[in-house]
Amino acid sequence: MLTLEKGFTLVELMVTLVIGMILITVGVPSFTEMYQGYRAESEIRKVQQYLMFARSQAVSYGARVTVCPISGTSCGSDWKSGFSIFIDNGAAATIDSTNGVTDPIIKQVDAFNSKDFFTYAGSSVSFTPDGLIPTNSTVGTFSYCPGSTTSENSRGVEVSSSGKVRFSDSIINCTSY
Repeated sequence: MLTLEKGFTLVELMVTLVIGMILITVGVPSFTEMYQGYRAESEIRKVQQYLMFARSQAVSYGARVTVCPISGTSCGSDWKSGFSIFIDNGAAATIDSTNGVTDPIIKQVDAFNSKDFFTYAGSSVSFTPDGLIPTNSTVGTFSYCPGSTTSENSRGVEVSSSGKVRFSDSIINCTSY
């Protein structure tokens, strides 16, 4: 008596594996682009939230609050390595002591992904006690580009002289300033 075995033949398994490998080979690059887009969106939203936080702290404390990448005791230029938010009581854009009290750091933001680019035209952004940007402070766009300086997934946050922080609708390019 012959019994019918249920299962797959070796040829059927090989064809299935080949089709699966072709689909993976075609699909992985699109997942990379999608991942870069999500990462850029997530990071630029964090930047927007930190800037809005700094503005609200300036109003709450009734003092100038500065956002900048710290290099020693003054603001540097490498935004990609992270930045600090601090109450700026003394000289502008400098962590210094006034009457024996050092400018308190409110928040420290970690470095961004080493493969990405994060730029801003100025070395700092300050908010006055009324939430505005001082006339001597740089206004412009924070640019975040995942993977390359001209990525299609680039995102930006604009800071206006009125202190308003919003997402940028313009084409973002992360070439250094």
